[in-house]
Order: sequence, then C-alpha cells, then structure tokens
Amino acid sequence: MTDLADIADVGRDARRGGYSRHGFDHVELELREWFVAEATRRGLDVRPDRNGNLWAWWGAPGPDAVITGSHLDSVPGGGAFDGPLGVVAALQAVDLLRVRGFQPSRPLAVVVFVEEEGGRFGVACLGSRLMTGAIAPEKAAALTDPDGVSFGDAARAAGFDPARMGRDDEALGLVGQFVELHVEQGRGLTVPVGLASSILAHGRWRYTFTGEGNHAGATLVEDRRDPMLPASRLVLAARAAATGGARATVGRIVPNPGGTNVIASSVDVWLDARAGDDARTREVVAQITEAAHAAAGDEGCELRVTEESYGDTVYFDTGLAAEISAALGGVPALPTGAGHDAGILAAHVPTAMLFVRNPTGISHAPEEFAEADDCAAGVVALATTLERLAR
Repeated sequence: MTDLADIADVGRDARRGGYSRHGFDHVELELREWFVAEATRRGLDVRPDRNGNLWAWWGAPGPDAVITGSHLDSVPGGGAFDGPLGVVAALQAVDLLRVRGFQPSRPLAVVVFVEEEGGRFGVACLGSRLMTGAIAPEKAAALTDPDGVSFGDAARAAGFDPARMGRDDEALGLVGQFVELHVEQGRGLTVPVGLASSILAHGRWRYTFTGEGNHAGATLVEDRRDPMLPASRLVLAARAAATGGARATVGRIVPNPGGTNVIASSVDVWLDARAGDDARTREVVAQITEAAHAAAGDEGCELRVTEESYGDTVYFDTGLAAEISAALGGVPALPTGAGHDAGILAAHVPTAMLFVRNPTGISHAPEEFAEADDCAAGVVALATTLERLAR
C-alpha cells in the first residue's frame, strides 16, 4: 500500500471527491513521471511507444513476451484503486519475483496504457485501441475534451507525434500473453483473488437534441421547443430498457448554452449501454433510440445519434485462464460488466485478468475500496502467474 500512498495526493478532486486523472493532462503526466521513476529504480528499461503507452522491460524487449500492467487515469471523481492498483501490483510483483530469485526466460514487461477510462476524450482504452488498430488514428486525434482541446494536440504537448499514431504491429508483435490485475468492480468475489471469464458487450452513444433557445421567463410553454424535455425522457427510457441483466446509464448531460434562465438550444446526452451479447446490447440501444426519436418529435426537436465507441462481448483465453488458475491452486472465474485494455488486446493475443476483491462493490466513485491484505494477495497471485508464464 506504500506505493499507492505515494500517489494518494496526485489528482484529488476537491469538488467531486476521489480523483480526476485524465489522459495527457498535467495530473496523468505527473503519474507517468512517477511510474518512470519507480520502474527505473527497479532497473527496468522504460520505453514509450508511438501511441503514448509506457513499457518498462525487465531485460531486453523481445517477441513472445509476458506483459502485465494497467492504467493510471481515472473517471471524473473516481476511486484510488481502478487502474493504479494494477500498475502498483505489477511493479511489486517484479520485486517479489526478485526476492524469490526468479530470472525470466521469456521477456517480461510492465505496461501503462494511456486514457483507458475515456474520461477526457470520450472514448475508452484509447492507448490499446490505437495500438491494435481498433480506432483510426485520424478519428482519435480529432476527439476533443470539454475545453475543446483535441487528443492530437494533447498528445503533441506530451511529446508524441499524432501523425505517427495508429496500429503498431511492432509493439503488438512483442506481446505473447497479457495479464491485467484490477480491483473488482462489483461484489462477485467472496475470496481475495479471482479471474475474469468475459466482458459484457458495451458501447457509448451521444444523443444530440436540437430545439430552439429562448428566454425562460418570456416564452410561453406552448411556444417552446425545449430539447431538455426529450433529453429527460431518454434518461427514463434507458432505465426502462435495462432489463434481464442489461445495463443502460446516462451519466452526462450537457445543455447549450447552459444558463439557468435560458431554454437550451441543444442538449447532448451520453448513453452507456451493456448486455451479455451483441444482439441484446443493440436491442437495448434500439429501444432507447426509438423512444428518444418519439420524445424529440413530441417537442418539435431534432435528434442526431452518434455511436462513439463499441466493443462486442469479450471471452478471455480459456487455456491461459486454466493455466493461471492451476498455478494459483484454483480460483473462481466471473464475468464483468466493465471494459478494460485487456478486453481490447484479447482479440489479438491470449489475455487474462486477475481481480482483487472489492468488499463494497463500489467503483468509479470515491468509495471504491480493497483491503490491504487482499491487495497483497493480488500481488502474490500476479507474481506467481508471471513466474509460471515467464519461466
């Protein structure tokens, strides 16, 4: 827990509580400097790739490497464990392996992916998506944060050339297996450590309702074309569609111009939808979209729907999971509704995830928590896994 304590004051959000750490902002850049220092202190060779991800190598880089790691960014007002726990555990697993006298026979590295949460630029797992070609570099570069700064400009300011970003077969070709440790984001675990079996299909959609801006006091209700009304009905439609294990969430609404005494001229609403498979997820979104169009029509507004990101159901490599479970003496496997860089890489290389128990089940919020003993068990499990794979 000492390493987590070292960064406990970096990126605290006084307004929201918790932490706000976003890709290539000054907070995340400070955390990246911390990682470089910690990895270098351990004798690891830190090398950035052209998409902004950091790789810390134990020995010389080479093909068929065993890779572990996670991310350092957060959602707005997120918890202390989501992301950083996986990075800290990876560094401490290296420490533990050295205490054991282990020397890897296969190349081994700790990676930190950039902008996993999508908290600044709206698309999750940008670093791994760019590396694997899951997002076009031109599209990624054009993404903007709430202040209008593009991902391309932010990357350039951080020392990366957006013109060189995109699918990186050289980096991807080094990865033989990838194992990510993460705090569990639910209450599925009753023991300290478990494995992920799958990730729900999930995506993000932006609904833009356009009406007519006007004066809140001088405009009669019957004369209004207020986009906030269909936006509000979308929130209710999302809850109504989330049945049978599906999840649909509106976590962000932005009216324009946003004045208290102003009828908005437009409202942007972001929908996060997830379900057990592609068909069910698409069905949920279609139901919500149909309700949104009807609501827009009732108020005389227009609606534009944009799919900002999407990932189909991910099933982690069963052979790798079985090997890890055997190394750990048998641990439970459970599905997760949360997306991860491991889920992006799973389409290209054998991938697995270790979960550390979360007694509250809360994540993406300041109350996110894991016991120190469970975190330590996670480090031991990760070290044992890396030893099994890299020997």
